[in-house]
Amino acid sequence: MSFSIMQKLSLQCLKADQPLITTIRNASKKTGGSTRNKKGHPRPKHRGWRVQDGHYVSHGTILATQLTTRFHPGLNVGLGRNGTLFAIEHGKVVVSCEPIDPNWDHTWIQRNYAGRQDQTIHKKFFNVIPEKQHQRFRLVDEI
Repeated sequence: MSFSIMQKLSLQCLKADQPLITTIRNASKKTGGSTRNKKGHPRPKHRGWRVQDGHYVSHGTILATQLTTRFHPGLNVGLGRNGTLFAIEHGKVVVSCEPIDPNWDHTWIQRNYAGRQDQTIHKKFFNVIPEKQHQRFRLVDEI
């Protein structure tokens, strides 16, 4: 009986007197180096102006986001609970710098504007000037 080379190799591998070698590969990972941005690092909030002076906006458009009252609501502008300024009507955005007369009896005003009682304080106001309506009403034409 003649065996081919492949059959001889397979018979040698199947002999019981040779130990069966198994290798176990464990999961490995390099140790992580230090990083400056940790996992709990908050993402930036991107506060500030959303719409510039002279742009046209629609109802409900956010005009500015702020943490403190840096900008104040003017004509046709609302102030959200988190300080967000939003448009109440469609129209053109106009940002104006106007003097304010703060209530000096309020403790918050005293803390933030200390030493400025004799000065005129100016603040930025966001205003939305409504667009003119089209004047094509049925009732006006019938009268």
